Amino acid sequence: MNPKIWLSSPHMGGKEFEYVKEAFDTNWIAPLGPHVNGFEEDIQKYLGEQVHVAALSAGTAALHLALVQLGVQAGDEVICQSMTFSASANPIKYQGAVPVFVDSEPDTWNMDPELLRKAIKGAFAKGKKPKAIIVVHLYGMPAKMDEILTIAQEYQIPVIEDAAEALGSSYKGQRMGTFGNFGILSFNGNKIITTSGGGALVSKNDEWIKQTRFLATQARDVAPHYQHSHVGYNYRMSNVCAAIGRGQMEVVDDRIKQRRANRTYYQEAFKDIQAITFLTEPDDTYFSNHWLTAVIIDHPKVTREDVRLHLEKDNIESRPLWKPMHLQPVFEDAPFYGNGTSERLFEKGLCLPSGSNLTEADLQRVVGKVRELF
Repeated sequence: MNPKIWLSSPHMGGKEFEYVKEAFDTNWIAPLGPHVNGFEEDIQKYLGEQVHVAALSAGTAALHLALVQLGVQAGDEVICQSMTFSASANPIKYQGAVPVFVDSEPDTWNMDPELLRKAIKGAFAKGKKPKAIIVVHLYGMPAKMDEILTIAQEYQIPVIEDAAEALGSSYKGQRMGTFGNFGILSFNGNKIITTSGGGALVSKNDEWIKQTRFLATQARDVAPHYQHSHVGYNYRMSNVCAAIGRGQMEVVDDRIKQRRANRTYYQEAFKDIQAITFLTEPDDTYFSNHWLTAVIIDHPKVTREDVRLHLEKDNIESRPLWKPMHLQPVFEDAPFYGNGTSERLFEKGLCLPSGSNLTEADLQRVVGKVRELF
């Protein structure tokens, strides 16, 4: 059997082991330490915009703490993009709140501003004001932030940007994760950079980030003994994981460059196959890291699943687009404002191997197998 081609595997840059070795040599094997501070500073410098950063154990933890600080409680409503991974929605349920799902628009595949407005009006009609709006930058593609922020400001609803897939992406020159009241980053093993597992919460509000660090370390009060006046969480990133992240931040732009080059390669290779279309920036104000190269297969005889299974036979991993949250059994009772876009994307969409460590031979192999079907 041919060697495995992964959808998106970790890609080390070379310096990670030096940082990890330093953590061992100094005995900083703990959920805090100098590399955590350094990693937060690295991210802060990269994002710009006078943001503050708290490094955490996962992007999910970051989203949860954003909701906690926005006062989301049982029975509250939180508007969330339906076309996303479940980690965008699960923290809403952690708080006992109700997710209200909003469909996508066809340009960026992200939250539809018109449907967002309808969802807000629907909440007000029930006598509820949504506590937050969670917008996702799917596969690294920036959402329509001007329209979304305008609506959020009109109704005075905080915005949480789920930029877990969008480190390095930008809109009008501004990095994703820095537009909303909070931004979420993920450093899971399949992301642009990884800390093996980890995430970060970003905000321009320094007090929120200070409170994030407090809550993430079990909300321990300042006292010589263990005293707690708030419910806390064990969400802080370890010094060892942060050490990996510091090495990864040194090569983040190279990783983005390679991901974008993968997409360009595929686009050129399939330009004569009208049945294959790509998630594409609407105009030059959008810059996507193209974390994953996402395509639509629209052919009378060849389905998305035909392509996926054909690649799988050759030991090549690909994956359908995210199954929308409003179609998930766990959220079947949640309100949904839709137009059919995300259902169509799920039916016809596929993510091709996109790792920054793919070789040209790997890419040629993927292209060759796909072309066999057409």
